[in-house]
Amino acid sequence: MDDAEASVMRVGNTMSGTVHGTSMQVGSVHGGIAFHYAAAPAVGTRPDQVPKPPRRFVNRRADLARLDGLRAEGASAVLNGMPGIGKTSTLYRWAHDNQQHFPDGQLFVDFAKLRSTAGADLSEALAMCLRALGVPEERIGSGTAELESAFRSESAKRRLLVVLDEVTEPGHVRSLTPKGEGSIVLATSKRRLGELVLDDVELVELDVFDPAAAMELLGELCGRAAVDADPRSAERLAELCGGLPIALRIAAARLHSDRLTLAQLADELADERRRLGRLTVQGADATGVSATLHLAYRDQSEPAARLYRVLGDLPGVSFDSGVVAAAAALDTAAGTRLLADLVDAHLVHRADDGRYQLHSLVRLHAQETARETDPPETERQVVQRVTTHYLALTTLADLTVRADRLRILELDEVLHQSADRIDAMVRSSPFAASEAPGRDAIGWLEAERPNLMAVLRAAVRFGFDRQAWQLAEVLTVLFLHHRHLADWRESLALGADAAHRDHQPAAEARLRSMLSRPLMDLRQDDRALAELETAIVLADGSGHPVLPGSVRELLGRYWDRRNPQRAAAVYRESLEINERAGEARGAALARYFLGRALLVAAEGADEAERQLRAVYEEFLGLIGKDGAPAPDRRMAARALADLGRAQALCGAEREARATLGRAIEELEEQQAFHYEAEALEALVELLEDGGERRRLLERALAIYRKSGNPRAAEIQARLAG
Repeated sequence: MDDAEASVMRVGNTMSGTVHGTSMQVGSVHGGIAFHYAAAPAVGTRPDQVPKPPRRFVNRRADLARLDGLRAEGASAVLNGMPGIGKTSTLYRWAHDNQQHFPDGQLFVDFAKLRSTAGADLSEALAMCLRALGVPEERIGSGTAELESAFRSESAKRRLLVVLDEVTEPGHVRSLTPKGEGSIVLATSKRRLGELVLDDVELVELDVFDPAAAMELLGELCGRAAVDADPRSAERLAELCGGLPIALRIAAARLHSDRLTLAQLADELADERRRLGRLTVQGADATGVSATLHLAYRDQSEPAARLYRVLGDLPGVSFDSGVVAAAAALDTAAGTRLLADLVDAHLVHRADDGRYQLHSLVRLHAQETARETDPPETERQVVQRVTTHYLALTTLADLTVRADRLRILELDEVLHQSADRIDAMVRSSPFAASEAPGRDAIGWLEAERPNLMAVLRAAVRFGFDRQAWQLAEVLTVLFLHHRHLADWRESLALGADAAHRDHQPAAEARLRSMLSRPLMDLRQDDRALAELETAIVLADGSGHPVLPGSVRELLGRYWDRRNPQRAAAVYRESLEINERAGEARGAALARYFLGRALLVAAEGADEAERQLRAVYEEFLGLIGKDGAPAPDRRMAARALADLGRAQALCGAEREARATLGRAIEELEEQQAFHYEAEALEALVELLEDGGERRRLLERALAIYRKSGNPRAAEIQARLAG
């Protein structure tokens, strides 16, 4: 070793004190050295990272106001809602409008982008925020715990807004909540993240736009002049988009890119099979509602994804956990757990009453996904299981309301129980537990009416004719109480045709004769008579001991309006058939309508009064098949109303007013609203007080309007006059 080398070996570098920034110690340097580094933001930098909000942002006033209130309280929040609802845009808008409340800046982390970067996690999010706050790289540290501690320290003396997009875990929000006074974190998530309630984080769920807000957004996006020029098409477009902001924005983009009118696009979207495909903007980076929903679907477990597809095949507009279990062939507990996963992902909405719904576009996506994924026969199997489920429940509801009603269907076939177990099944049904089981059964039927109609249509579409006519027969119990005329007519027509295809003449006769009821209320008397004449032939040839009497009773109602004497003769035939068959309720019905025919004839008012008084008691004294009292309070109330009319015709107006008043109360109690309206009209004729007359007529008008009865127009004209 020479002297020069020895000298180099003896060189020593020492450094003492605190060094900030970059330092380097070297022995010998040969040649030029270049240093390349990015300067870290200076401590105290005010970050402004939240992206700019959409220029045409409308509505969400209530949601923005709620965020204002939370800021004033120093409370953080997570916005959630179905895909495409506008969570991110809402946060961008609020952050932009509230910069003055956060003098030390706004931080932003997009967790969706972080997840798309290999190895990116919460640690990277914390490091990003620390860098944005001016912390030098060498002081950032590593490890989530160390980074969390550093973030708390750096945010402690600052007033910050932290905006997190697409968080998936409660820990994302907890770790990035700034410590400084007046600081908050606002996040969006596809999940509810309900655990954060324990951390005093508010959950703000965004809903779809109502019609007014949807029209406002269309006006902003499409031009107010275009919307004002064709408001009906704009309203159709808003409805077809289901008030979903992303759908409305895509629709507006298509109007511009494809040079369509509002009417043309609304016509395109009216076809459910093409709607999702048309709610797409084509291009290098195609954007569509279907793609947005598919991201949420893709995140589900396989069992939850399968259930999602089943829900797409489900007929109806709402459902409970029992329907879901039946449709998916799951036990109720498993179905409820999977439903909770879909609710958490905002693919299914749980209403306040505990029932579930799919947004119209989500339903179409679920159907589309099911067609692409499942075997062709899957939808048919789902519909069959759901039809079986609803048929059993509707039959139990019908039996709960009136066990001795004439039915053509075989109960053991529908309920899958032996005859000696059916009574026990009815007593343990969902409707039997309350103090008013009949009312609860009618209430259930009324709530389920849209679903029952959808199930009936689906059963017909898939060729389940036996179940279709059986469902139409037992569903009639609802329409006898709540007279939804259009649905009643449709259900009976579908059922009668299904019975014909199933070669069941007795069932066809029963349903066609009952079809005459809504047809006459809708003033389609000629068609009603044709159905009745067909029913008479079928009933008389069926060999059924009671059915011919029931069909004649309904034929008598047709003749009531035209020829009371002929009506009375038909009722007497019905009475004879029922008495011969030992059918006590059928005989009471025939006697009741015979009394009404005498009442219509006017000259038989005295006889009608005696007959109606007797049949009123007869309905209250009916005995069930088990020997227990089984009063028919609904028919008794109807008889009481007609007794009041008879008393009025006999000149006993004071007594008639009292009788009609009692009848109206009992008819309302029995939910026989159509007959309540008729009794109200009869009572009006006996009153002198103009205010009271108007009040009663307005009540009758409301009933007729709700059922779609043409009589509503006549009452309205009378009130106007």
